[in-house]
Amino acid sequence: MAHSGRTLLSAKWIVGHADGKHTLVHEGEIVFEDGAVIFVGHGFPGEVARRIDYGNALISPGFIDLDALSDLDTTVFSYDNHPDWQKGRTWPQSYMDRGPYEMYDPTELAFQKRHAFSRLIRNGITTAMPIASLYYRQWGETYAEFSDAADAAEDLGLRIYLGPAYRTGNPVVDDNGDISLYFDEPRGLAGLADAVRFCRDFEGKAEGRIRTMLAPDRIETCTAELLRQTANAGREFGVPVRLHCNQGRFERDTVRRLHGKTSVEWLDSLGFLTPRTLLPHGTYVSPSRNMDEPGNDLLTLLEREAVVVHCPLVAARHGDALASFASHKAMGLRMALGTDTAPPDMIVNMQVGMMISRVLDRTISNIRSEDYFDAATLGGADALGRPDLGRLAPGARADITVFDLGNPDLGQVIDPIQTLMLTGSGRDVHSVFIDGRMVMADRVLPGVDFAADSARAQRQFEGLMEKYPERTVGHPPVSEIFSSAYRIVEAPN
Repeated sequence: MAHSGRTLLSAKWIVGHADGKHTLVHEGEIVFEDGAVIFVGHGFPGEVARRIDYGNALISPGFIDLDALSDLDTTVFSYDNHPDWQKGRTWPQSYMDRGPYEMYDPTELAFQKRHAFSRLIRNGITTAMPIASLYYRQWGETYAEFSDAADAAEDLGLRIYLGPAYRTGNPVVDDNGDISLYFDEPRGLAGLADAVRFCRDFEGKAEGRIRTMLAPDRIETCTAELLRQTANAGREFGVPVRLHCNQGRFERDTVRRLHGKTSVEWLDSLGFLTPRTLLPHGTYVSPSRNMDEPGNDLLTLLEREAVVVHCPLVAARHGDALASFASHKAMGLRMALGTDTAPPDMIVNMQVGMMISRVLDRTISNIRSEDYFDAATLGGADALGRPDLGRLAPGARADITVFDLGNPDLGQVIDPIQTLMLTGSGRDVHSVFIDGRMVMADRVLPGVDFAADSARAQRQFEGLMEKYPERTVGHPPVSEIFSSAYRIVEAPN
């Protein structure tokens, strides 16, 4: 008698798991029921209710993205438009004086999260920890919008770690380009209280697919009290705590000026660093090419077992890089990956990271395709304390991404992982299962019209651009804030 919920998938290649490492099962099968994997290998002996043969494909554990964009990506605003303080990326004093306001209404906030979540799935990401910019917010994220985000994730079937971002400070620029920090600690602590309430109310929803986290925004916008209370709350609730730090010269100089320490030294002095601490991006950690500090922050991170969330693509877009992934791995640092940009293409993210690591180290021998693939799967699972994620083995959750290897543009395949790392992209994702539920088949998500959503996103994006002069120093017109690659020739009247 067939088991009603038992599904068997077969393909030319399956990423299995044995003895703590991924394996490649050739012409294999994977079987799952009730959301969990029960078999990976050849010749399953039991009966099944459903069989799907993907043929020339790779069946893989889904990617885990610990810095996953959950708004409309604004990288294009700063890609060729510099310096940031002149182009609306830092609030001018005049905007602070008039009073910051929400630049998206609740409906727009709910839409952009659902739109972003659907794109994560489309790129083979099955577990995500969202990130959004606070530049366009009145101050921090809210309980209400994350309630809507939880609804969207549950509807789409995405496994997700949610929590509204909060902060006690914000950078402000004057007309001369001098940047200072404005602090409002009570407001930040109120944001933390809302985030704790969200943890209480939403942890374990959607049959366990919705989990929670604490997300103080950026280290330079946090006071010591906010970070202490966050660390205590993280320990109390047993949730991951993510803090963006070690990612730029302004942060480095600001933390040194305010606290007389590097970012890592300051966090360590506050008791903030634990095995549940997730730290994007790690590009300004001593010793590195970006630091002239005498200490060794990397050793501190290693001793405290904190996780570096490596986001190579977005860092490279801004002329930065981890120095280097291979050296961090050799040290034994815990490493996971984040995309932090759109599209959330984890494959391209890994490709860029691998190339940069080889360029910086001037060698190709100390980093291989599987090192990045491990970080995107096993590394993320380890960071979350989830041995049931990031692998396809009996007992693991059936979070599965199917890659089509039949695309002629991929070229020849000897090893499917190496081929993806060489010529693949998120467009090669064919189908996705999360918790054993097929959430995308042949690049179609039920109830999602990508063309219509993209058009709506463009309209919302243009509305945001129209408001940019209000939050740009000197309030120039949009045409002066954002350049064009070439002179624009308009149609005659």
